[in-house]
Amino acid sequence: MGKIVSKEEYKKNIKNRLRQENKKVVLCHGVFDLVHPGHMIHFQQAKSMGDILVVSITSARYVRKGPGRPYFNDELRMRFLEAIECVDFVMLSEGYTVDDIVEAVEPDIYVKGEEYRQPEDDITGKISKEQELVERHGGQIKFTGGQVFSSTHLINTALSGLPDDVRCYMETFRQKYSMSDIREYTEKISRLKILVVGDIIIDKYTYCNVQGMMSKDMGYSARLRSVEEYLGGAAAVARHLSSFNENVTLMSVIGNEENIRLRIFDELAESMNLKLIYSEEVPTIIKCRYLTRNEKREEYKKIFAINNIPEKHGYEDNVKEKFAEKLKENIENYDVVFLCDFGHGLMDDAAMDIIQEEAKYLVLNCQTNSSNKGMNIITKYHRADAFTLDQQELALAYPSYKDSEEVKLKKLRSYLKGNGWLTRGSLGALQIEGEDTKSCPAFTLSVKDTIGAGDAFFALAGIFSAVGAPVEVGTFMGNIGGALGANIVGNRESIERVNALKFASTLLNV
Repeated sequence: MGKIVSKEEYKKNIKNRLRQENKKVVLCHGVFDLVHPGHMIHFQQAKSMGDILVVSITSARYVRKGPGRPYFNDELRMRFLEAIECVDFVMLSEGYTVDDIVEAVEPDIYVKGEEYRQPEDDITGKISKEQELVERHGGQIKFTGGQVFSSTHLINTALSGLPDDVRCYMETFRQKYSMSDIREYTEKISRLKILVVGDIIIDKYTYCNVQGMMSKDMGYSARLRSVEEYLGGAAAVARHLSSFNENVTLMSVIGNEENIRLRIFDELAESMNLKLIYSEEVPTIIKCRYLTRNEKREEYKKIFAINNIPEKHGYEDNVKEKFAEKLKENIENYDVVFLCDFGHGLMDDAAMDIIQEEAKYLVLNCQTNSSNKGMNIITKYHRADAFTLDQQELALAYPSYKDSEEVKLKKLRSYLKGNGWLTRGSLGALQIEGEDTKSCPAFTLSVKDTIGAGDAFFALAGIFSAVGAPVEVGTFMGNIGGALGANIVGNRESIERVNALKFASTLLNV
């Protein structure tokens, strides 16, 4: 039997034998992306605490250090560990936590590095729960000492784990800001009362295999594979924010479809407050996209899209009045308002006026899409404390060939009287603070689907801005949101706080 074993094999053939032999089992767990001297010391100290050393790694699909990590795949990382003399068994954990390994191994001692000794220093917030689980299975937690090395730092520098432009940007950024600064702003976010206003959109993804052109018509012939639906629009923004804050309210108008209403409450009610108004005439917005998938790289290509948005945008007068009344009654109770204007008729003059006049802090995103192009321009607003938009939306606001994006962004900043960001896809983001602009490269060029990237940038950049973080910190966290969002299909998942913080820690470790 080799050192690399499955959880089932360990439970069935190894655990009882070790108990009968009265062996004390020690467990170490981590990503172990690049084994270095610090790991060797850690393993040797752990082995000295018992008789048998089990080392487990987190499966690549559950590693939360940002796109492109781990640098080495599961098999290579397990082979590295197998070659270390003091390691007796190597296992793969299939989850975001170590729970499955602890339950399989039931170690006498669970060993963590010195950096985890203080629970408040653990950005995952998991060390206390891990200790409880280990003790529930009859074990105890101990910590190794000595010099702390960093796989992440070695990969970022020696192995080009980060593109050159990102590494250069981060070398300058980390001279001004540390991980403790990011965590301090994150803690302030948790104390806010947040209102998200905007359209709830159902994103319907139909996956298919394109077989070719139809024999008698000009169109694609495709074979259906599967269909998925995700809550998008303002719901996606609210979900991102609810990972950072437990006091998020989503206010919107939807149709009277009972199945959609029940689904929204089922998926969102536990993580946020819902203040919804129902239209009897206008359906909940559904955007259907037909996609093909590149199996080797898990990339998606959209081949067709349809939606159910009425040609005449807008809701019944009584619905608009109810929505305005609800806004007026509630807006003063919130520290920050995220306005997600997708241009589908929800934001009329009355609603816009209430938000611009009454919001204590307003974060604005006014989107252009195929159904409203040229009709939903950000300059219809006159106030925003922070804003985001993309290159097409900026060009529509200031249609000039001679002016650069920097010049146009300065004009918009002066008009709205707030700082903001221009998102530029693979080119990263351009920030504006006062009269100063600064660019930030994209933190990943690995992309599955860009649909939710802009909303994720908007949520993270805006919420850090709302607690007084410098615009540059908003740029940093917004770009993290965009990078993570670009690697989520549609709005299948939200940007989790722990994932964003782990990615931030990875980038700051240069």
